[in-house]
Parts: sequence; structure tokens; C-alpha cells
Amino acid sequence: MDHHETELMLQGYGLTTAELFYRMPDYRSVLNSFVWQEYDLAPDHPKLFGFIEFWQKEIEGPLHSVRFTHRKMIAPGEWRNVTGEFTLH
Repeated sequence: MDHHETELMLQGYGLTTAELFYRMPDYRSVLNSFVWQEYDLAPDHPKLFGFIEFWQKEIEGPLHSVRFTHRKMIAPGEWRNVTGEFTLH
């Protein structure tokens, strides 16, 4: 995990994972899935809904359904500074 991701988590972002089900443009009876994952803010999920809008404008495969989950990795109150470390054999 890089420094940027930690800053996002401290600002309240959590990991959002979405599975988008879409139909093939040439074969409407075929249903495929695409997994998308990004740090996003709940409950509004601006990045997820922005991606869905992009899909609807730019991708030929029409969306059938979307299911997603959101998980906060850490919260600002869970962060603590460690000043020492002890090693036990």
C-alpha cells in the first residue's frame, strides 16, 4: 500500500468493488461481467457512479446490472502513532 492510499483512507475513503454485468453488443443473449475496484466515498460513491456514467456513454455493451460492496480499511480514530517496537524471541 503506498502513501497516497493511506491518506485517502484517513480522509474517509474506503475500497469499493463493483461487478458490472453487461450484454455483448453483437450477442444480446450473452451476459459478461467486469470487476471494477477503486477507493471511493460512501454513501454517495462519486467515482463508482462516474464510472457507470462513462460506461453508458462510451462502451457499446449495455449494462444489465451492477452490484457493489464498500469497506473502510481504517478510520481516522483508529490511527495511532507507534514510538517504539519490542522484539520477543
